[in-house]
Amino acid sequence: MAFRRRNKSYPFFSQEFLIQNHADIVFSLVICILIGLMFETTAKTAILFIQPQYNISTMSTDGEVSLYLYGWKDCATVVFYLCITIILHAVVQEYVLDKVNRRLHLSKSKNTKFNESGQLCVFYLVSSLWSLYVIATEGYLLRPSSLWENYPHVHLRFQVKFFYLTQLAYWFHALPELYFQKVRKEEIPRQLQYISLYLLHILAAYLLNNDDENSALHHRNKLYFKTYSNKEQFEMWSIGFVLTRMITLTLMFLAVGFGLARAENQTLDLEAGNFNTLPIRLLVLFVVCFTQSWLLWKFFRFQLSRTRELRLEQAARKRAATKQQMQRTLKRDSGTWTVKLLF
Repeated sequence: MAFRRRNKSYPFFSQEFLIQNHADIVFSLVICILIGLMFETTAKTAILFIQPQYNISTMSTDGEVSLYLYGWKDCATVVFYLCITIILHAVVQEYVLDKVNRRLHLSKSKNTKFNESGQLCVFYLVSSLWSLYVIATEGYLLRPSSLWENYPHVHLRFQVKFFYLTQLAYWFHALPELYFQKVRKEEIPRQLQYISLYLLHILAAYLLNNDDENSALHHRNKLYFKTYSNKEQFEMWSIGFVLTRMITLTLMFLAVGFGLARAENQTLDLEAGNFNTLPIRLLVLFVVCFTQSWLLWKFFRFQLSRTRELRLEQAARKRAATKQQMQRTLKRDSGTWTVKLLF
């Protein structure tokens, strides 16, 4: 199964060979793990990679329900779905983005930006729909107080835990993709910034036993500022970006600063998974507020630079139009004088 056209062959185990064939290599590893399910001796190890671990069965009004804890075995599951994400990344690149690139005839720098934004747009769309489904089915929309009631949320439903694991897998996969996609050195710090932010918030929400998807996905619609060239689309995105920041801060202060602050048990208990103490709450609020403020600062700084660029472009167009008008006037006047001299 080849994901990219082979324009040139490289020696085995060379750097270029690994970059060119990384999706095929990862696909082979995934097939080996899936084949392990067919044999009794390797089935337990294969399930460790494929299925979320630490499940327990409890009785509820709906009958027997399976809930999940977290532990070190989750690392194996994250690694497996990291491999799946690398394969899907290559599929989107080969069968969608590369075809669009060949039609647009973009420059190398714009091509890199387009590929990066295209991959993120696909991920954001899928994650947004999935997170909305999880939030709706978990009852957070109709009952926001469930975000902080009965804390710590040690037991997670399958869809919540699997959602966290796939989010972690995607953002950990973004690190080797910097190498596979041959990202320029000057672009790496910028990409590491938002990758680190995502991992920080998702890991914090997962390990601190807070299954609030808004804390893990608080900047879900954070797209690249230069993705939209259409003025109306950009304005709609700008409004959504600012509203999301405000909603995130409101929910965070409501859940952490108000809800958890009123909880009876506010002692640190690592065994029970209770991290509801004043220093930890203040740290969480500081990190989230700092992140949101930083995103807004970058957003407004970009808006100002974009406004200056538009003004310069308008001034340049006006000067060009004035120059053309003057040239036309001079040509018309010179033609008039030529006619008069002939007569």
